[in-house]
Amino acid sequence: MPRLAKIIIGVLFTLIVVGALAFAWWQRTVDAQRLQRQLREADDEAWTLADRGRALTAALAAARARVEELEQRAAEVTQAQQSLEAEMRRALESKDVTISELQGKLTVDILDRVLFDTGEANLKPEGIEVLRKVAAVLAQVPNRQIHVIGHTDNVPIRPSARIPYASNWELSAARALAAVRFLTEQAGVDPRRLGAVAYGEFRPIADNSTPEGRARNRRIAIVVLSEELVGLDATPETGAATNAPPASVEAPTNAPPAAD
Repeated sequence: MPRLAKIIIGVLFTLIVVGALAFAWWQRTVDAQRLQRQLREADDEAWTLADRGRALTAALAAARARVEELEQRAAEVTQAQQSLEAEMRRALESKDVTISELQGKLTVDILDRVLFDTGEANLKPEGIEVLRKVAAVLAQVPNRQIHVIGHTDNVPIRPSARIPYASNWELSAARALAAVRFLTEQAGVDPRRLGAVAYGEFRPIADNSTPEGRARNRRIAIVVLSEELVGLDATPETGAATNAPPASVEAPTNAPPAAD
């Protein structure tokens, strides 16, 4: 084979080898760059996941703290309600005054014979004494809302010069308002805490067919709402003037009127 041909073949072979090596190097460079890019992406994703993990850990810690706070708050409210009930029982409970607690509402039922004469809404001295004791206990829980509710038996009212009320609703409303006025004007209870409600004969707790049952139904109920229920008791007119009348009188709209 001529010398020149050998040289040419050698050069071509060298070029092929160099080209193959260059291509292999280029391929490795491309692969390395791709791997570096993937590594950076994986690193970024890892940091993102780490950030999310830290955020979730912080959120979980905050949620646990909130749960603990709510549990502590619930325990405090329960303790306060139990303390209020115990204080009410010590100060008031007797055969004419009963105290009960249900769904966050503490109810003090006072029989009408303690507070009023038959068919009247003027407080008796012993009734005034009971309401003073109620006010003294309520002063210890200044954030609670209070409903004063008038109830009667189902014996029809017979209006007279001494009894000016046309129905049991009017009588129960007048008695609830009398108690509210005493608590606010004489016993120092904040009027913004109070509401007067009249149910007449339509919320009995005993059988009206017996004298004993009717005696239990003639009562004033003082309902003290728990702190959780205070917001639910707020009126929609949040911007109402503060010098508005302190007590509202309500009657059940789905009940028939009491007999005259």
